[in-house]
Amino acid sequence: MMYNEPNIQLILQLVTNTISLTFLVFLFLSGRKRLAVLNSRIQESFYSLNDTMKAFFILLLTDLCVGFHSPHGWEILVVSFFKQFGLIPNKYVISCFVSTFPVLLDTVFKYWIFRHLNQTSPSIVVTYHTMGE
Repeated sequence: MMYNEPNIQLILQLVTNTISLTFLVFLFLSGRKRLAVLNSRIQESFYSLNDTMKAFFILLLTDLCVGFHSPHGWEILVVSFFKQFGLIPNKYVISCFVSTFPVLLDTVFKYWIFRHLNQTSPSIVVTYHTMGE
């Protein structure tokens, strides 16, 4: 009984995660028009802000996700992901992920800023650099 209970819980978690992921993919595929409308509204509200507010929100988002003050938050996220799928958290995998993934995410985000925002609104990039210093 003691041996079977964790295995049953693991199988149930995997089945429910698979069902949830399948349902989520189905919702994304069936709601493409709604997602397109939502995306356009988010872009419209973002681009309607003044440049200082745009740069502020970009700095806030990057500092929350990839700031140097958030490794503990990333560790909690990865450990909860491991536990959700019934895996045993490995300290080496977690530390490797926490030390590389935020840097990679920061690089992608900065590339987006310089590639996309530089074309649409160069003043945002100047304000972003000024606020970052």
